[in-house]
Amino acid sequence: MSRDHRIADWALTGYGLAGYLLGLGVLGLFVLWVAPGPLLPWHVDAGGPVPLGEALAVDAGLLLLFGLQHSLMARPRFRRWLGARLPAAAVRSTYVWLSALAIGLICAFWQPLEGMAWSVDATPARWVLGGGFVLGWGMAVWATFLIDHFELFGLRQIWRHLRNEPEPEPVFRERSLYRHVRHPMQLGVLIGLWSTPQMSLGHLLLAAGMTVYVLIGLYFEERDLVRELGPAYADYRRRVPQLLPGAIRRGRG
Repeated sequence: MSRDHRIADWALTGYGLAGYLLGLGVLGLFVLWVAPGPLLPWHVDAGGPVPLGEALAVDAGLLLLFGLQHSLMARPRFRRWLGARLPAAAVRSTYVWLSALAIGLICAFWQPLEGMAWSVDATPARWVLGGGFVLGWGMAVWATFLIDHFELFGLRQIWRHLRNEPEPEPVFRERSLYRHVRHPMQLGVLIGLWSTPQMSLGHLLLAAGMTVYVLIGLYFEERDLVRELGPAYADYRRRVPQLLPGAIRRGRG
């Protein structure tokens, strides 16, 4: 291997590892940022009063940026376009870098809204909602390992590149949480976002905006999965509900 190839491989490895650590760090920060309590002095409801129109415009812009980045970069056509301009092994890591940036911008610039959607003071209910927060985010993390945590964050692709291994054909696997819902990761995120005893209007806007993004994003993701995985995934859609375990499976779930 030439010196230039070794330098390129080291650069690619560093890029992927840095993106992985940044992605995990920003996701962890986001979870703490929305946690009930709050757990950090810098959180979803922190900040001084801002005119309502300005706050809504900033928050809507942040949600739109997040949704566009996640949805557009996940589409096969965009991945092919990016792969023609970057090393193929760096495409997923680039997605992770930009996703971390989009989430970090939400944490940094989100504008609080005055008022509460609900406030739960009863101790048992607060414990239930707090448990839902932990359960939801724990489910989301667990789901990453069920599908391949390191491929999801771009490290597996770089490992294959370093070993000169070809990218494998996509394989459909149905196990654990994926036997009950088709998207346990997204379900966990939604449970985590909505499980709070003190739901401010700003937190409500965030949770509602993320919910809309998830529903729209899953429509396009499942369309791509049917094209990529064929009849196996089409049958899976008929048998397993999308987000609600035990839901009546009519049509596509």
